[in-house]
Amino acid sequence: MITEGKHVDLNALSRGDPLSVPPTQALRAPQITCDRVHYFYDICKVNGPTLDPTTSTFYTMGTPDPPLVEKIQPYPRKWESLVMSRIKEITLTSSPQSPPCQVKHEAPALVFSAGGYTGNFFHEFNDGFIPLYITVNSMFENQDLVLVISKSRDWWITKSRPRLVLVIRTGNVGRVLLNHKEVKQEAEKVGFEVVVFEPKPSTPLSVAYKLMNSSHAMVGVHGAAMTHTLFLRPGSVFVQVVPLGTQKAAALCYGKPAKAIGVEYMEYRIDAEESSLINKYGKEDKMIKEPMGFEGNNWSYDIMKIYLKEQNVRVDLERFRGYLKEAYEKGIKLLDREWYNAI
Repeated sequence: MITEGKHVDLNALSRGDPLSVPPTQALRAPQITCDRVHYFYDICKVNGPTLDPTTSTFYTMGTPDPPLVEKIQPYPRKWESLVMSRIKEITLTSSPQSPPCQVKHEAPALVFSAGGYTGNFFHEFNDGFIPLYITVNSMFENQDLVLVISKSRDWWITKSRPRLVLVIRTGNVGRVLLNHKEVKQEAEKVGFEVVVFEPKPSTPLSVAYKLMNSSHAMVGVHGAAMTHTLFLRPGSVFVQVVPLGTQKAAALCYGKPAKAIGVEYMEYRIDAEESSLINKYGKEDKMIKEPMGFEGNNWSYDIMKIYLKEQNVRVDLERFRGYLKEAYEKGIKLLDREWYNAI
């Protein structure tokens, strides 16, 4: 839902002088007005709260009689019939039959099409950036606004994804994430760009720092490599996979410090079925059923060897997917802040 006391602009795409902005007026009901005299573009304005149901129809929140209906193709090559035939038409209507509101924006919206010649570098400037720049600075100067894009390109979405570092260990070292390849695939399906990182003694500290400090999320099984969380930026996400018998150490060594430096901390405590120890001891053994009982004063070298050296992990992908989705939502917020600060 987009609400604004002034207007919600649906195609202010200009090639000439800056567009004039009419003074705000108190209106009894939302109004739809269109200016179709320009050679390069049409422009329609909705004055009042407007519903955008992610379809090609926008609904005003009012019921003027008779109902208002306008149609527009929000692309600034109006004279060129061939390319305009491929631009989706947007419908503006005051029909009372509108879908429910789920997300609310207290800002005006600017709707434009990324169809047509988008993808051609010349046209991206000539038909995209420049008209948008003129419109924003003419009509929305010093304002926040919401860009509503018709025919958003998939490669835009995949080009700028939050980066997740999947920290792994291999060999006979214990706490190996046995299905890390599948975890990587799940993270990519959720929307992350995934970098698999296996730190070694020869890894330059500067390399590790640059990787972590430019990322938005980190996932790894409890172990010394989780110290790399120190290089994450505030607002980044850290998902620590906690094997059996390591809950206290995981929280003390990495969970609390991560929170202290502003990292969003998430803890995935594995179930017995996700531990390789179940194959050796069986699900009824105390090592499996009551791992917390061996922590603290009952911790010994032999116990440590079992939980830290013998145990590997195979996470339940369906359950872990929920954690990845939550991490993605947190990571995308950090990415959005990066974009905003770069403007």
